[in-house]
Amino acid sequence: MRILVSGAGVAGPVLAYWLTRHGFEVTVVERAPAPRRTGGHAVDLFRPAMHISEKMGVLPRIEERATGVTRMALYPEGARRPVRVDLSRIFGAASDRHVEIMRDDLSEIYHDAGRDDVEYVFGDSITAISPGGEVRFENAAPRRFDLVVGADGLHSNVRRLVFGDESRFSAFIGAYLGVLTLPHSPGLDGELLMHAGVGRTAGMYGARHLGEARALFLFRSERELGCHHRDVPRQKKLLRGAFQGMHPDVDRWLGELDRTPAFYFDSISQLRMDTWSRGRVTLVGDAGYCPGAAVGGSTSLAVVGAYVLAGELARAGGDHERAFPAYERAMAEHVRGSRAVALSVAKTLVPTSRLSARGLAEGARLISVLPPRLGRAFLRLTTKSGRLHNSMTVDDYAAVHRLV
Repeated sequence: MRILVSGAGVAGPVLAYWLTRHGFEVTVVERAPAPRRTGGHAVDLFRPAMHISEKMGVLPRIEERATGVTRMALYPEGARRPVRVDLSRIFGAASDRHVEIMRDDLSEIYHDAGRDDVEYVFGDSITAISPGGEVRFENAAPRRFDLVVGADGLHSNVRRLVFGDESRFSAFIGAYLGVLTLPHSPGLDGELLMHAGVGRTAGMYGARHLGEARALFLFRSERELGCHHRDVPRQKKLLRGAFQGMHPDVDRWLGELDRTPAFYFDSISQLRMDTWSRGRVTLVGDAGYCPGAAVGGSTSLAVVGAYVLAGELARAGGDHERAFPAYERAMAEHVRGSRAVALSVAKTLVPTSRLSARGLAEGARLISVLPPRLGRAFLRLTTKSGRLHNSMTVDDYAAVHRLV
């Protein structure tokens, strides 16, 4: 049985790995000309995704590539001194298994895990999908597949071709995210430097194995700003307008905008669809149920979703009419929970008032002075995102018999 997966980010390679282990023949097509090696921005893996990665045999590589950021220095806007926080305590209270890793590093690890058994086609994209499985490409000759899976992110090409325009399903949740690459600062090793103000938060961090750093920007907007996700000049202009004058540190980071080798900017939006499947086509990860970049645990959700989809297809013997609904049922509660958490986290990370900005700082200060036991109890009450993504449960699809 031949399955085409669009997208070689995180969900695509994980899905391809498990599909081949279950006996399917898999092709992955990716618009980028090669696997990305820039590191990307930092993402979190919680216990279920860590467990799936362990089954894939890649957990040691993931832990080796962890960013190593364990401390935070938080400056409320206008403050002279930072509040210092032990981030390892926060994550330890929220999850008994957690790692922070650069997104492109994670993608590379998952790609390497299955590349010997998967056909990867880089530098191409799908242009049409027929109900019978005939697929046309920008460059390659048409081919027929039994099933097609969109694992191509928030702005999914497969979703557009099969379900319609993104505007029908995308819900803006009131904030924007920007990430840019900066020269590495030796004094930054292991520490996240944050500045938090009303309607905007900016931070800088490094990864212990990279000779560079990342600046992260989150800002609130009452309305969408009408900026296409590929219009980089306008994105940089919007970012400057939102953060200029916040703090000399932040102005220095903005000064790298025209020199940065890697830049990302997008609205923080949720995908809300009644179903992720139509005919022979289904969606996985952000393409079908993005809860919101940087606030909804979308990376762990994508890893779990890919594992579940592959497992349900194997359990159904490749019968998509049984497998796709079972996959959606298994993921529905996780998706709803992630959406709800994302809305809450967005408000916390981007303060809506001076009071909430002070509350963010004072909450961090409290964590830093409480005795360990009380600190863990407090964190368990307040870190909703980690608790949700740590508690996801899935079947052991690794035990499902191969098709062949």
